[in-house]
Amino acid sequence: MKKSTWAAAGLAAAALAWTWACASTQPDPTALAIIESRSGSTVTGKVIFTQLSSGQTRAEVWIQGATPGNHGLHIHDKGDCSAPDATSAGGHFNAAGNPHGAPTDPKRHNGDFGNIEIGADGKGHMTITTDMLTVTPGPNSVVGKSVIFHEKADDLTTQPTGNSGARFGCGVVVLTPTGNANAQKVTKGR
Repeated sequence: MKKSTWAAAGLAAAALAWTWACASTQPDPTALAIIESRSGSTVTGKVIFTQLSSGQTRAEVWIQGATPGNHGLHIHDKGDCSAPDATSAGGHFNAAGNPHGAPTDPKRHNGDFGNIEIGADGKGHMTITTDMLTVTPGPNSVVGKSVIFHEKADDLTTQPTGNSGARFGCGVVVLTPTGNANAQKVTKGR
């Protein structure tokens, strides 16, 4: 074989390896919900959803302006926060058709996130990873749904909502340009 043929083959192999390396380092798909106050509350926040290569989806939640204690946090079926009390968001997202439960229960709503603990400073942060949601299109996609922050703690058993009280915060989940969800700031209003 001629040297030029070997050189061309080597360049082709290098280009293929570079292409594979670039493709395998693409950021995971992300979605974002900016939570705005509802029902006369001062709650705001954001949730970043990241679909991991494992197939699970991680949700990282930041809340501020809330009363201290535990508060129910759920994904609701409709991406509509237009009502002053957020009832426009519909019920819990439940593509699985399961009863309401804790995020650790094998049978639960897709949108059952349990409770987020709010500190004395009115802020809370939590991370949850689930195999019942995706960011990419499909029956379990969180995109086009809403995140609801509730007035009270979710008791994790009362059907169908956990007796969490009023909807104090609401944010519609939107697909973000991959890797850009972290650039969004928590603001009140738009």
